[in-house]
Amino acid sequence: MTDTTDRPFTGQDGSAGTGTMLKGPTGANTSPETRGQTTIADGVVAKIAGTAAREVPGIHSLGAGMARAMGAMRERVPGGGTGSVSRGVKVEVGESQAALDLDVVVEYGYAIPDVAAEVRVSVISAVERMTGLEVVEVNLVVDDVKLPDEEEEGVTEPDEGRVR
Repeated sequence: MTDTTDRPFTGQDGSAGTGTMLKGPTGANTSPETRGQTTIADGVVAKIAGTAAREVPGIHSLGAGMARAMGAMRERVPGGGTGSVSRGVKVEVGESQAALDLDVVVEYGYAIPDVAAEVRVSVISAVERMTGLEVVEVNLVVDDVKLPDEEEEGVTEPDEGRVR
């Protein structure tokens, strides 16, 4: 039997966080792969969910307007890195269950209820398969619809008619 507990821990980078700790049975008569503890940080679950959601056709991006704008600015700065995989994803992890909230932007032309259903299937499948946690709910907020002729928010091109 696996014992799961939600405990604070210190990550490899020294930061404090919370997550789910999976603890297996101990003792000489138990299988080696079950001896010890595995801790799954909330951020890991958020990254898994963010990646799974972005793979769904019709999802343009994740994150509310300001988060997307700041992410676009960060990406343009040298050394700013790529956008955070978990941007737009909030996770609440308990002992054996997880609940997720996602802010999404849907591409124009896709049926929002269909995209939302596919996101739920993709996220639940990925999180449950990779973590062993039961996903009890995936709530989506559609913040925007990306029109074909819209520029990316926060990314502006210089005007051609400007003095050089």
